Amino acid sequence: MRAPLQVGITGGIGSGKSVVCKIFQHLGIPVYDADSRAKNLMTTDGILVEQIKKEFGNLAYLPDGGPDRAYLSQQVFGNPERLRALNGLVHPRVALDYANWVDGHGEFPYLIREAALLYEAGIAPKLGPIIVVIAPEDLRIQRVQARDPHRTVEEIRKIIGSQMPDEEKMKRADHILLNDDQHLVIPQVLRLHHLFLTNR
Repeated sequence: MRAPLQVGITGGIGSGKSVVCKIFQHLGIPVYDADSRAKNLMTTDGILVEQIKKEFGNLAYLPDGGPDRAYLSQQVFGNPERLRALNGLVHPRVALDYANWVDGHGEFPYLIREAALLYEAGIAPKLGPIIVVIAPEDLRIQRVQARDPHRTVEEIRKIIGSQMPDEEKMKRADHILLNDDQHLVIPQVLRLHHLFLTNR
């Protein structure tokens, strides 16, 4: 049996990559949400929990056993070295979790790995084709405000500014999916679905 094709999906905050992934899931394709899995592993992976406590102290975790995200954010915000240290602990455990997940889904023609920082984390070269989901910045800000009302426009712009620019992502992409409220998304996903099924 051939191993499944591994497709990457990325896009900046508010681009709508999660919506695109839901459409693929409706087509019967499993999706690995790297960002959600990373958050989950910070609570459930004993090795990772111990590593984070060793690096950031016991205050990194709340009494209920979950990570103190506010504390960790304070530690890494505006401190690239500390952020690198945290990512250096989390990313290898996510990579292992993903490898196990792929092994458990060998019967599918292709699989999708969704990650906001696919290029930044150096994951893209380990995957097959990469889809970049694109939307205008103003629309992205509106979407994030609707989803996360606690975030200010300044905060959202700061997050957008900290991510790789869309222009750079588009240069590197194998496929660009426009989620700009002007182009229908489902036909674009269906085209890619058929492409991945036929080009295995």
